[in-house]
Amino acid sequence: MSVDVVRRRFTVDEYLKMVETGILNEDDRVELLDGEIVEMTPIGRSHAVSVAALNRALVTGIGSRAVVWCQGPIRLSALSQPEPDLALLRLRPVSYRDADAEPRDVLLLIEVSDSSIRRDRPIFVT
Repeated sequence: MSVDVVRRRFTVDEYLKMVETGILNEDDRVELLDGEIVEMTPIGRSHAVSVAALNRALVTGIGSRAVVWCQGPIRLSALSQPEPDLALLRLRPVSYRDADAEPRDVLLLIEVSDSSIRRDRPIFVT
């Protein structure tokens, strides 16, 4: 006997509602990729050191010409809101506190990938 498995894809708005209502919380290491809630790999020492070094280099080199966005969410579509390790976002009149970062805001995106390259690459490369 075979059973068809039906996957339920979530929108970014539904995903954020799960956080708001407590189904997911800020300690859950997950992100929404193409409608699926995906567990993020643990951050190891090597990964953390790499992200810290890149962050320092970007902050020092870019100064106030862009926003250095460290492990913050970017709404790529109605079904995807990944949290890349680093991004440079354009300066804009509306604060990122008040409106999501979107693809048009991204000047540079960096994903440090120790073990998740196969999963990360299709999301960020178009």
